[in-house]
Amino acid sequence: MPEINEDFAQLSEQLMLVAGLAYAVAFCAYAWDLVTFSQAVKRGLAGHSADEAAGVHSESRVAEFAGIGSRLAAEQGLGSGPLDRAVRPSSKTHDGSDGITAGDSMRYGAERRVVARVAVALTVVAAVVQGFAVVFRGLAAGRVPWGNMYEFCTTGSFVVAVVFLLVLTRRDLRFLGTFVIGLVLVMVVAASVSFWTPVGHLVPALQSYWLIIHVSIAVMSSALFTLTFAMSVLQLFQARREASIASGKKDKALVMRLVPNALSLENLSYRINGIAFVGWTLTLMFGAIWAEKAWGRFWGWDTKEVWTFVIWVVYAGYLHARATKGWTGTRAAWLSIVGYLCVVFNFTIVNMYFSGLHSYAGVGS
Repeated sequence: MPEINEDFAQLSEQLMLVAGLAYAVAFCAYAWDLVTFSQAVKRGLAGHSADEAAGVHSESRVAEFAGIGSRLAAEQGLGSGPLDRAVRPSSKTHDGSDGITAGDSMRYGAERRVVARVAVALTVVAAVVQGFAVVFRGLAAGRVPWGNMYEFCTTGSFVVAVVFLLVLTRRDLRFLGTFVIGLVLVMVVAASVSFWTPVGHLVPALQSYWLIIHVSIAVMSSALFTLTFAMSVLQLFQARREASIASGKKDKALVMRLVPNALSLENLSYRINGIAFVGWTLTLMFGAIWAEKAWGRFWGWDTKEVWTFVIWVVYAGYLHARATKGWTGTRAAWLSIVGYLCVVFNFTIVNMYFSGLHSYAGVGS
């Protein structure tokens, strides 16, 4: 076996700390972007209401309102999107826009939100630094760096961030930044505080090329499930808000104007869950093949195996119910959330508190 390189191991931990700090700053930037957007919309609505109360309806005044909307939009980098609709309710600049949500296109507008751009840049920096940390962890151990809970968590959080950034190249999902990067930050902190494990060699059962195949697919699938979890939570909030506004109540969550409508969130979540489910199916299959190679049987009802199958069943039920039984809306969102909670339970509680063939000296694989 190759010797453990302690210098690389120490460098990996230092880089992971820097990445964690960068993620923390990025999280604050995403949150600040939401706050400033909400404040700008509130100012625009307040000015509009004041003029309506004064009975000002002239064309010149409407034009002035349009200018205010454009100025506020420029401050937030939203062009004539939600802010302009806040001042001119009849204006529709996005496909499917109704003045309440950002519409269903999820495309980038002509203008750019400065704070959000800074947040994305910080996320890129954090992901690059964390990528180096993961690589140096692997170089220190002389193997792939996902042989225990610490390594799985750090690699998993890195993949979540990279997947989020890749999706951002096609769709404007920066409204998810606070939630996704928040989850990444929690994973990095949990890995460093609760799951930290010194660099070491793998036990014999893990010394197989199936580790690369099985775990890499599991990490990618879990990253996609993380994205859909965040979208499903937002879907529930957006659906409740849309129903409240439709019943004539005042819009109390102005920041949700940055978010697409609930149906669009559900449709995108459904498509991503479909891809992740294929990955999880392969995870289950390759895990069984690896089990036969390592222990001489494909299935043994080990706790880890059972919960991996439970996750598969939940997401299979979600996809089937939505596709054939008409389980849409909040019911579909809740099923997606339950599936992700099973993923979290499988990684944390099962690894830490259930003994079995997948436990190695108290550290789960």
